Amino acid sequence: MEVKEKAKIVVTVASLVAVTVLFVTEYRRRRSHRRKQIFPLSSCYLHSEMRPQFGFKRVLADNSYSEFKHLKLDDASSSSEKASNCHHPYESEITVLLENTQIEFGFLRGECSLEMSDSYVWVETESQLKELAEVLAKEKVFAVDTEQHSWRSFLGFTSLIQISTHEEDFLVDTIALHDAMSILRPVFSDPNICKVFHGADNDVLWLQRDFHIYVVNMFDTAKACEVLSKPQRSLAYLLEAVCGVATNKLLQREDWRQRPLSKEMVEYARTDAHYLLYIADALTAELKQLATDSSSPDDKFHFLLEASRRSNMTCLQLYTKETEDFPGSAAASSIIYRHLNGHGDTSTISLNAEELVRKICAWRDLMARIHDESTRYVLPDQAVVALACKQPTTTEDIYGTIAHTDLATESSPSLNSSVQSPYPVICSHLDDIYQMILNKLAKLDDILPLVLKKCLGTNGTCPISVFNYSLLLNFKTKLSSHSAPKQNGHKNFKQFTRKASRELFVKKFSCKAPVYHNCRIYANDGRLLCYCDKRKLEWYLNRGLAKLVEEDPPAIMLLFEPKGRPEDEGNDFYIQTKRNICVGCGEGKHYLRYRIIPSCYRVHFPEHLKSHRSHDIVLLCVDCHEVAHAAAERYKKQIATEFGIPLFVRRVLDSKEAQGTSSLTEDESMVNSEDAGVSPLHLRSAAMALLRHGNRMPSSRREELLQIVKMYYGGRDISEDDLERALLIGLSPHERRRRERKQGVSLKHSAEVARLDKQENDENNDGEGPADSEKIMNVERSTVADDSGDGGTSEGDGATELNDAQCNGNTLHQQNSKLSLLGHGPHGKQIVEYLLREYGEDGVRDFCQRWRKVFVDAVHPRHLPGGWNVSHSGRRDFGEFSVYNPTKRLSTE
Repeated sequence: MEVKEKAKIVVTVASLVAVTVLFVTEYRRRRSHRRKQIFPLSSCYLHSEMRPQFGFKRVLADNSYSEFKHLKLDDASSSSEKASNCHHPYESEITVLLENTQIEFGFLRGECSLEMSDSYVWVETESQLKELAEVLAKEKVFAVDTEQHSWRSFLGFTSLIQISTHEEDFLVDTIALHDAMSILRPVFSDPNICKVFHGADNDVLWLQRDFHIYVVNMFDTAKACEVLSKPQRSLAYLLEAVCGVATNKLLQREDWRQRPLSKEMVEYARTDAHYLLYIADALTAELKQLATDSSSPDDKFHFLLEASRRSNMTCLQLYTKETEDFPGSAAASSIIYRHLNGHGDTSTISLNAEELVRKICAWRDLMARIHDESTRYVLPDQAVVALACKQPTTTEDIYGTIAHTDLATESSPSLNSSVQSPYPVICSHLDDIYQMILNKLAKLDDILPLVLKKCLGTNGTCPISVFNYSLLLNFKTKLSSHSAPKQNGHKNFKQFTRKASRELFVKKFSCKAPVYHNCRIYANDGRLLCYCDKRKLEWYLNRGLAKLVEEDPPAIMLLFEPKGRPEDEGNDFYIQTKRNICVGCGEGKHYLRYRIIPSCYRVHFPEHLKSHRSHDIVLLCVDCHEVAHAAAERYKKQIATEFGIPLFVRRVLDSKEAQGTSSLTEDESMVNSEDAGVSPLHLRSAAMALLRHGNRMPSSRREELLQIVKMYYGGRDISEDDLERALLIGLSPHERRRRERKQGVSLKHSAEVARLDKQENDENNDGEGPADSEKIMNVERSTVADDSGDGGTSEGDGATELNDAQCNGNTLHQQNSKLSLLGHGPHGKQIVEYLLREYGEDGVRDFCQRWRKVFVDAVHPRHLPGGWNVSHSGRRDFGEFSVYNPTKRLSTE
């Protein structure tokens, strides 16, 4: 018996072991098969995905690092090939138009119906394109618009051109006709035919890049809006204001590669061009009327010709490829700056992860060029940050980190694609990132050639196309022709990248023209009143309020008795010439404006202490600006500690919900309810993620984000409208309008916001001296742009009063708030209110002096203008009719 029982036990155990072995083997086999499906490292997804641009036989702008070659006309004077890259082929024709601007035709022939018929011409064959060219050659004017695709392309390409004449609308399929579009070149370059665009700055460059089409003789309705000082200059605004037509600008982000286009896309595309001729005609009538109504009988400023001149100046632009010292260096520097310094995100990058960020960005740039994808499609910035911070050690963890980032952040929409994975480039080449994280590919100089050889070499995994073929020819030249970091270690690498980042910052943000023109304004008795810029001089001359007394440098004498005099200021700062150099070190090659009193405080000062005050706006080079800004940020923290008012709004709570669910007053709710509300940044991020990805989120993650939004609404159930409203929390009026435009919201709906924002801009405008129009004369002031003005705020702060009760960093949020809750605006408002309440205007003046001392101690300026003083009073009086006169402002409200 015992033997039989032992035998049974042995058989049972053996069976269990066998079953277990079989189970484990099958599990490993399936897991391995699944892993191969997720990470097909041996082949590229492009082998199974056909993209429209891969049907192009020739491209003028490939993805290599070589310069773009512009059209060289056969009849041009003999010159080198290099000259064709820096001279416009039709420069002489455009110059003639600029020197002899004439508009001798009407944009409309007879009466024009605003109703758009259902008929249009779809142009998709070469014969149809030739017929279109013949039709356009007989016209005096036609309207043009383009639709671009950039999500699944490295440089982007034109997907559709819309052309409208008086009789017909044409939609040109530029994907099917890409290699034949030169047929339209003669009509676009014909100086006798006017082409009407709206906001043509990009269209002009895109037509050059894709087809060598150069626009000659243009009327840009956006430039006309500039001359007319329209409150808005978007095409959507003009369509609604002039034609009564509403359009959904969200369709601009659709995938314009798809064929056939949907009915809504066709209507949108036609609308953009169909009404342009009518709009141009209406704007030219306004321009002519404005010239007729000019207050000066000797006014020589022709508004219509000025709009035409500005339009044709746009035609002189030349397309160039963006260049950088090393592949991906600009993107890497931007990511490191934003996240390392805590800007725009709650996560930060540690110093030891910087090099990994640069490696990934360099790899991303190269992969985008090879596959002709945008860098955002290859790998978004948020994913780069996540990989650098977490540094996952397995391929599954790497992919999981990227996928989780995609769900948690707002990324670009994934347009129609046959590839199911959101990041097919990553799936096909995941091992590259794996090797970089493990530091097996230690140097950038080693990584990129290996990746290129692996992808496009003799046995490369990726197909060669017209976009990436040239990479094989000039990639080594790109690496060796620039001062890339040598093999001296991390220190030289960081110095190189820091230099590249600095050069990029200088190029992007430094002033593009002299700030101080040092034009003089004299009173009618010959005494000097102030120095100003040329545009202010022209403002007086065009209205017959002054006469020109000197031409070089320009000087005018007022024809009326001014309100203010230099001696009213108590010093001679405003009657000193100012040099266009850094006041710190004297650098004159680049500089940018710096506001000594941070805008978050200054914007809340009383009008007579801030309006048209240039004493505390100076020029600094990038290096001195960085020093001054760092000192200011440190001092802000000291101010926050000293006054007990936090720099940021920590939590927000919907005021209606708080009042409906709490028996406490607003102040009591904020003081005593430390756990109430939610961070405005976390609220917006959660709402955005739910709206974009809520349906495909894991239920646990979705519930987590829902709880964040519910905290703002007092815990009640929320709807999709609640999520939309949550996205507006903390946004300034400018940011709200920009979001509304993207969503196609009616402009009438946002008219009040636009009016308030215009008021805000007026309040923030600064002049160069005390002799501004409203101060030196008793006439109504018109808005005049000033080169030295404080046109905005660095933190998006508004100037009007808030109804929000604030305490200890908590806010009951009102939807009509003019103040951004994401910056230092609420902090600055409370500081200024406290100073005025406790010490009056003397407290504000002392506060300003503290900031000037901080600036001087940090920068040690050696080139300050004469009369600049830490103890400057900033006193200011307003004339009876000044728009800044408090009594006048109250009467208009």
